[in-house]
Amino acid sequence: MINNKKIALITGASKGIGSAIAIQLSKDHDCHILINYKSDIKGANTTLDEITNQGGSGEILQFDVSNKIEVDNALNSWKEKNPNLFIEIVVNNAGILKDGLMMWMPESDWDDVVNTSLKGMYNVTQSTLQEMLKKRNGRIINIASLSGLKGLPGQTNYSAAKGGMIAATKALAQEVAKRNVTVNAIAPGFIETAMVDENNPTVLSGMIPAGRLGKPTEVAYLVSFLASDKAAYINGEVININGGLYS
Repeated sequence: MINNKKIALITGASKGIGSAIAIQLSKDHDCHILINYKSDIKGANTTLDEITNQGGSGEILQFDVSNKIEVDNALNSWKEKNPNLFIEIVVNNAGILKDGLMMWMPESDWDDVVNTSLKGMYNVTQSTLQEMLKKRNGRIINIASLSGLKGLPGQTNYSAAKGGMIAATKALAQEVAKRNVTVNAIAPGFIETAMVDENNPTVLSGMIPAGRLGKPTEVAYLVSFLASDKAAYINGEVININGGLYS
């Protein structure tokens, strides 16, 4: 029965950090997990299997976070089927990389990256925020990036998207704090995911004071804490998790 459970929506939860977050929230908080994916149905099912194998519950929601109509249709449909429930925890994790120097960057590469992370955060958050405010309870956790704080060459689009997400986190946190809704961001550095594997992990490890890449589960532990009652007074913060690479 999911009626007694908190509901958590994680976007881009078919692999990597998103999958780890979905599994950890189920394990730590006994949440019913809404696993969002855009195209990787196999990965989404793998995440769901991991959750159910450990005794948790979840379901899969397919939509493109950058498409407002798709987001609203999917989430409104879920709400109609579950009128007594509301999505209490939202983790805006979906993101893509299309790296390249600005001078040669196609407009589509800029738009795709910004629309996935930044507009995707707007689309999903706006669709779930009203119920949080009505219930006077909610956690919004935005997965930003080192790129959004420091800026990385070859990632002007990604840096802009994640930097915008960070600024939006700080502003929204002030709008909703009185309703017991917190909004925080996490800025991972280099984490062991398919995104980083496209680069040279050995070279990247040499740049990091900790001498290694981070693990998706380490990001998930932090998300789990921010989603808990123990983090109720943390709001509008951006927390780095990068092995000492940048502070």
